Amino acid sequence: MPEKSSQTRSAKKGRIFTTILTTAFKVWLKSQVSQVSQLEVEIRASDRQILTGCIPWVSVCASHAVYQGLHLTQVQLIAENIHINIGSVLKGHPLRLLETVSVSGQLIQSEEDFNASLSSELLSTALNDVLVTLVPEHCSKSKSINCQKIYFEKNKLILIAIPEQVGNFTEFNIHVEVELISNHELQLIPIIRKDNTEDLIENSNNKHYIDLGSDVDIQELILTAGQLECRGKINVNP
Repeated sequence: MPEKSSQTRSAKKGRIFTTILTTAFKVWLKSQVSQVSQLEVEIRASDRQILTGCIPWVSVCASHAVYQGLHLTQVQLIAENIHINIGSVLKGHPLRLLETVSVSGQLIQSEEDFNASLSSELLSTALNDVLVTLVPEHCSKSKSINCQKIYFEKNKLILIAIPEQVGNFTEFNIHVEVELISNHELQLIPIIRKDNTEDLIENSNNKHYIDLGSDVDIQELILTAGQLECRGKINVNP
């Protein structure tokens, strides 16, 4: 009986630490986003591992989250070997990563949520840089290009944009093929550009490349009508 009672107390103790950590992770994740519809966190660790601040496995599922203006339809993430400031967490302080964590997972982005993200500084800046590369003649007399709307099709994006020029608000759209050519590099091929009602098939063989950086490892990128799906890994730095 004493041995069984001791095991029960130990199990309860482990569950208490897991509950504390799960709550801390949720609070930390919510602090990283301005909005989230649903958030689930699962931690797999023994009480001894938790007390050393090393968490072997954590799963995070979130839907309709907004991170720095980016609307994310659905995110499923798994992180392993996470080192945190466990002593401070148990005293009620915010959770903090002590080392870079490699996170693998899946992101699903609807066309609607992607367009809702166009006003974010992160996305608008990235899109402007891409458009300046793809259509330099539209940017020669303007500071930037405002992307008004984006449509998703199979392996292709259609961007509706307006250059910021005084007295000139000519709208144009550009059809761009998107292909993942390495685990961190995208290839963009402009297919058709339309200016007013005329089709311009200029530079259709030009290929442009985007390097996403060494912290990104994309394994699969699927672009279909109305939806973007991405699977891979990314490093999360402290």
